[in-house]
Amino acid sequence: MKPKPWKTLSTKIVYENPWMKLREDTAQLPDGRTTIYGVVIFGNCVGVLPFVDEDHVLLVRQYRHVQGEGHRWEMPTGGVKNGETLEQAAQRELAEEAGYYADRLTHISSYYTSKCICDETAHLYIGEKLTPAEASPDETELLQRRIFSFQEALRMALEGDIMDSMSVMGLLLAARRRS
Repeated sequence: MKPKPWKTLSTKIVYENPWMKLREDTAQLPDGRTTIYGVVIFGNCVGVLPFVDEDHVLLVRQYRHVQGEGHRWEMPTGGVKNGETLEQAAQRELAEEAGYYADRLTHISSYYTSKCICDETAHLYIGEKLTPAEASPDETELLQRRIFSFQEALRMALEGDIMDSMSVMGLLLAARRRS
């Protein structure tokens, strides 16, 4: 038997900036009790694992303020802007961060980045047959780019050198498709 849904009694935006919102709900549980529930809203995001050839991928790295580190490599990722399709957002992020467009963009997965307090769905792609594009990262993105063998990037994900969920998932799913 599926769990019974909660009923939202009230909702209010507590904080908002251009990248996220924080919402506070008052919800009624199936047994009649009420609770306060915080939800961080990010919306949709995309990630592209760009293959520069059959056996090599391009990864980027930048300082990540939340973790206080800048040594980890990751695939190009970012949010979906209003009015963009997922594919348009994936191509934009790939161009901004990696300096390429993909002639072939293959969707490999969609998943919730957190099932509890975040409203964010990640959509992952493999990018192939790359053509140069003008890289124009956001003003806070001070990026480095590097080409890795796919096997080295996969090893980094498996051993915890790559830790962000979009990159780990993208590499693992790409490996599964290749086997």
